Amino acid sequence: MEIVITQQTPPSSQPHRDPSDVHRVRMQDREFILLGTAHVSQESADLVREVISREQPDCVCVELDAQRYTALSQGRRLDDLNLKEIIRRKQLSPLIVNIILASYQKRLGGQLGVLPGTEMLEATKIAQEQGIPIALCDRDVRVTMGRAWRSTPLFKKLFLLSTLLASVFDSTPVSEETLREIRQQDVLTEMLRELGEVMPALRTVLIDERDQYLAQHIQDASGSRIVAVLGAAHIPGVQQALMQDQRRDLTAISTVPPASPVWRWVGWAIPATIVAALLLLGWQKGAAVAGHNALFWILANGIPSALGAIAAWAHPLTVITAFVAAPLTSLTPVIGAGYVTAFIQAYLRPPSVRELQNVSDDVRVAGQWWRNKLLRIFLAFILPGIGSMIGTWIGGYEIVSNLFK
Repeated sequence: MEIVITQQTPPSSQPHRDPSDVHRVRMQDREFILLGTAHVSQESADLVREVISREQPDCVCVELDAQRYTALSQGRRLDDLNLKEIIRRKQLSPLIVNIILASYQKRLGGQLGVLPGTEMLEATKIAQEQGIPIALCDRDVRVTMGRAWRSTPLFKKLFLLSTLLASVFDSTPVSEETLREIRQQDVLTEMLRELGEVMPALRTVLIDERDQYLAQHIQDASGSRIVAVLGAAHIPGVQQALMQDQRRDLTAISTVPPASPVWRWVGWAIPATIVAALLLLGWQKGAAVAGHNALFWILANGIPSALGAIAAWAHPLTVITAFVAAPLTSLTPVIGAGYVTAFIQAYLRPPSVRELQNVSDDVRVAGQWWRNKLLRIFLAFILPGIGSMIGTWIGGYEIVSNLFK
């Protein structure tokens, strides 16, 4: 099979464009034209329109899934968010990360006068205008975020969140020249560049797996001449995958894997140790001592968790719930105190449509975390959960140590 790879230099009338933006892969009677873009660049959006108009492909593939395409094309972001269902399914943490990522992209786009995803939306618009079929080739963003979150250890999750928050609150201006330099990695990859060495699994999920997913769906597109609009970070991987010209089984990377059974055993081992220690204290030193230690457990868990809810400016009933739930949820890995308090807060103080629409802007302002009801729900999830975690270690240490006194 003949495979030819070429790189097209944009017309001389526009010499400022990077010649590496457009790549071609020819295989027998098919040609794949890959456009590498920056997700917040008007320059990329203009190039997309120019190339599709000139090439007149049989199909236009875009790096979007159905959910993101609907959000872009209909102007919907979080307006129809079913927050209670997200909390029930324990997807609040990936949602927080997703909003922070979106805010980072929006900040860059705002400085350059273009919204995130403009070049993808431009590709679908020009294709529709010219009657060219569109293929949404990216993996469901919920699967991507779920797999990314599941693949990251707990302490690295905290490191990731702190790094993302630092990037959100960073107000350093970004010029079009600077954007041109980072285009080889695109916005998401540039932000996570320094995390790659300490969290290789994150890059695997966000970039490498999606390269395989995108390449397979680009290959499945109908027609002999395909234009694919992708973030620049995906160009090398997708190009290499297309050259292999083989069918890939995407089943394994199309779902969120269950939690490791090791962590399940660890999760149950901690509460089992606490309960066993209380029973042994009752047997060795009497019911009064066991009762005293049980009360210590309740207070050690309930007070920090309730203080966390207070710090989040949560509803008074949420504060009470934090105090009551923390001692119980700490004895089971099935659900954490933060999910209980977040659900109660969402029920009592649901965010308005305006707050949902403004969350990507509000997340960049520290004070808005206590004013925007969605962000306050996030705080009502994070802070009581941290309090309960602290209380578990304090209470557990006290109870177990009393066995040996």
